Order: sequence, then structure tokens, then C-alpha cells
Amino acid sequence: MNDWKRLSFLPQKELRDLQNRKLRHFISYQLYPFSTYYRNLFDTHKIKPRYIRTVEDLRIIPFTKKDDFLSTKENPSRFLDFILKPDEASLKKYLPKNKLLSLALAKALKGKEYVKGRLEKEYRPIFLTATTGTTDQPVSFLYTNYDIENLKISGYRLLDVFGAGKDVRAVNLFPYAPHLAFWQTVLAGFAYNAFLLSTGGGKVMGTQGNIDSILKVKPNMIIGVPSYLYHLVRCARVSAKNFGFLQKVILGASAVPSGFKEKLSQMLAEMGAEQVYIFGTYGFTEAKSAWGECPTPINVSSGYHTYPDKEIFEIIDPETGEVKKEGEDGELVYTSLDARGSAVVRYRTGDLVKGGMLYSPCPYCKRTVPRISSGIYRAFNIKNLQLSKVKGTLVNLNSFSTILEAEKGIEEWQVEIRKKDNDPYEVDEVLIYISVAGGYDSRKLTEELRHKILSATEVTPNEIIVLPHDEMLTRVEMEISHKVKRLVDKRPK
Repeated sequence: MNDWKRLSFLPQKELRDLQNRKLRHFISYQLYPFSTYYRNLFDTHKIKPRYIRTVEDLRIIPFTKKDDFLSTKENPSRFLDFILKPDEASLKKYLPKNKLLSLALAKALKGKEYVKGRLEKEYRPIFLTATTGTTDQPVSFLYTNYDIENLKISGYRLLDVFGAGKDVRAVNLFPYAPHLAFWQTVLAGFAYNAFLLSTGGGKVMGTQGNIDSILKVKPNMIIGVPSYLYHLVRCARVSAKNFGFLQKVILGASAVPSGFKEKLSQMLAEMGAEQVYIFGTYGFTEAKSAWGECPTPINVSSGYHTYPDKEIFEIIDPETGEVKKEGEDGELVYTSLDARGSAVVRYRTGDLVKGGMLYSPCPYCKRTVPRISSGIYRAFNIKNLQLSKVKGTLVNLNSFSTILEAEKGIEEWQVEIRKKDNDPYEVDEVLIYISVAGGYDSRKLTEELRHKILSATEVTPNEIIVLPHDEMLTRVEMEISHKVKRLVDKRPK
């Protein structure tokens, strides 16, 4: 793990040279030889592995999209084509000579079974995480022992970027599931030699059980989904619990607007935790990794610090596919440099990044690794709404989230899109459900909210409906769903 200290402060040119070397090696000796999907893709487009020499050469490789993993009648297990699956013949044909020599020597000294076990540790899938179903079909991504070690490495690096000390006591509130966020957190604790209690979130222990565990452990770090962690803190505050032991809050699995950080920070300060750092993280199943922000003032984001020896990121124009320059907005594209199991190259994440990639040293921690701007939002949350009989309107529902998460008078919220009178031929309607914090005037709050939303989205909600807090918790499925239901589209598919 110690190489991270040196790597994260290398000059930009050395980092790019490292990426070029690792890219050439990965394409030539792992991806093309052992991936059914990418070997077919390269052959179809007449791309030779030797054509890929630098990061800039990635442009000749077609993009990979979410749909490429989905089952078809002809190939019901299509996602398996992305797994690196060497056999004896392909290993002999494609592995570098020094590695073949090493295996031959190991076979002579320790026997055939030892070599077989060594290769199985590198290539045999033993674990999976899955997407949470933004497409109709969740997709599984498989890990080998090699990938598990990489997940530990990224976990260690995450905690280092957060500025975690040696005496980490953490409570992991992510839901127990085959999802990246939970397992990245668990393995980060192992790699960092940190005490970590994983409760499984609200669905396993209930909110009161989680609060009781936190008060017993007195962690200096809490990790979880923003919506559930906010709900837990609110419940603890109502019960006058003291969280003065808390120093860091790590949020993952959804976007974290600066306004939400400020609202959560204020609540924690009222509970005795007056100097708390709140960090956002970014990760996705297909990368088998996550990245984090370094310590900054509460209303500032440093961006997500990446691992240039493990991946390459590009920002592209989502319409043309053209690669954008540093700091320019666009869609994030991911290429692995060190995966086994399921591996992807030029994978379109569907995530749009305002501010793109940053390559200058971080102004806060001085690390030189590339950073992803924290202004990330999901492309699938940009909806085409038929708000009049005349024409459709593209509406960015991410803007609703940013406003509603930051509003101090709102405890819970949900945006619903439906057809007027449930008639599929009628216009679309946008309804917003909220519960209001004590001490706030509901009528004044809804009126202010209507103006803010109109200003940000050029859309006026048809209704803003105030509901009791308990009813809102049921509506958003706070303690029974892996992902809280914030944006709900009830229009006929």
C-alpha cells in the first residue's frame, strides 16, 4: 500500500507515462487475449492490440455501453463475455515471456497443482457485485482474488485521501447487499487495519438499532447513503443524543450537493459534533472501485481523487463522442488498466460531469492524481416531459434533487411524474411530496420552493404536497429499499 504515498504526488508527465505503459500491457496481454467481447470487437473493427500505444489511441476503440451487457435471445449470459477467461493454449500464446518463464520455474520447483492454484487466484471468479437496476436488468460484475486485492487497495487509498488517522473507529451503514459501496467499505477497513462495524443499514437493524450501536462504539467515522444517514441523524437529534465523538462522515451511492453537506453539518453541530468533515465519494459497479474527496471547508469540493495506475478516465461529448479538454463538461468514460474477472474499456458511464477532469495538483492536499469534478449527475434523470399538447420539454430532474436536498426546512422529499388523470394520451404532471421540519411555515416554504424550482428548471410543479414525516418515510421506502425512492416516473412505459 505504501506505493500510493509516492504515486499520488508524481508529476503529471510521469503519471501519464505510467498509464501509457500499463495500457499497452493490459490491452496486449490481458484484454485482447482473454476477453471474448473485446477480442470480437477488435477483430470486427480491424484493431490490432499494437495500435494502442498511448491514452490518446483509445479513441480508435468503440465505446462500451450498459446495453452491451444485457441478455439477448441469442446470448442470454452476455455479461460473461466480459470476463477474462484464459485457457492453457491462450496463456502460452499471449503471456509475456518473463511470466511464462516464472510459471515454468514454479512448476518445476513446486509442481503443476501449485501453478494451477496460482492462475486460479488470478483468473477464477469468486465474488460478484451487481448494478442496482437503472436498466431493466441488473448486471453482475465478477471479481477474482486479484480484483479483491485491488478493492482493498482502493479502500486503503480512499481512507488515506480522507485523512483518516491510525485510530479509525467506523460504523458502516450501507445496506448489506452484493453492491460495491458495502464491500468497498468492508475491505477498506481490512486494508487500513481499522475497526469497522458493518450494521447492514436500516433494513437489518432498524434505525434505533443503528443509533444504539453508534452510541456504544462512539465512532470517529460514519459511512453510509446520504438519505439514510440524514434520517438516522435526525432521529438521534430528536432523542437528544450526543454525537460529539464524530469527526468524519463519508457519503456514497448517490450525489452529495454542497447544500446537503451544510444541512447535515448544522444538525451534527447541534448534537455536539462541531468540527466534522463531510466527504462525498463516487463509484460504480463496472469499475469495481470508488474514489473520494480530500478534507476541505464544508461548502467546497476538492473533486474525486483517482488512481492513475488502475484506470483511465475520459470526458466526452455525449452526442458526438469527441474527447473533451481538461475542465470541460461531458460524459465520463472509464477504462480499466488492471482488472481481472469482468473488465471494461471505454465504458460510457452515463454520468455527466460539470467541470470534467482536473489534472492540476489538488489545491487542498497537493496530490497530483487526476480528479473528477464533483458536479456529477445521471443522464437518465434528464426526462422528456410532455408538459403541453404542443411539444416535449427536456427537464433535468437532478436540479430538483439539488434544491430539495439543500432546503433546511425539508426533512424528506420525493418527485413524481405521472400522466394527467392517468390518461396515457394526456400531458405529464410533476408532483413534489415533502415533509416539513418543525418551526417552518409550510405555506411559505412551498411558495419559495415553487419559485426556486421554476428558476432552476423553467418548470413549475403542478402540486407541492406536504405530508406527515412518517408517511413520507413510507413513501420513499426509507428502511426497506436499498435505494431511497426520490425520483419516481409513473408514466406508462
